[in-house]
Amino acid sequence: MSQAVTSRTIDIEKILSDRGLVVVDCWASWCGPCQVIRPLIDRLSQEYGDRIRVVKLDVEENKEFVKKVGLRSIPAVLVFQDGKLMENIVGVAPYHRFSRAVEQYL
Repeated sequence: MSQAVTSRTIDIEKILSDRGLVVVDCWASWCGPCQVIRPLIDRLSQEYGDRIRVVKLDVEENKEFVKKVGLRSIPAVLVFQDGKLMENIVGVAPYHRFSRAVEQYL
């Protein structure tokens, strides 16, 4: 069973240089909607196990990455395949929206 990676600062470049599917949950501690989707992202991490990598990225601590991907709103769930941004899901969404995004790139 896979566990989502959570830390204050993340070497996102290293993560994105890895091959495969990476889901990045962009959040902030002061963001209420971010807390709403947190259990959905945890479920995604558990359900897809070793097939994907889930990273929780604190936007306050990773401003360079936020700027690089042009992120303007949170929560945002970014889906990368082999380092390329494939999808950007902004705002609160139901679980099936996240799982459908993952399934389409597996």
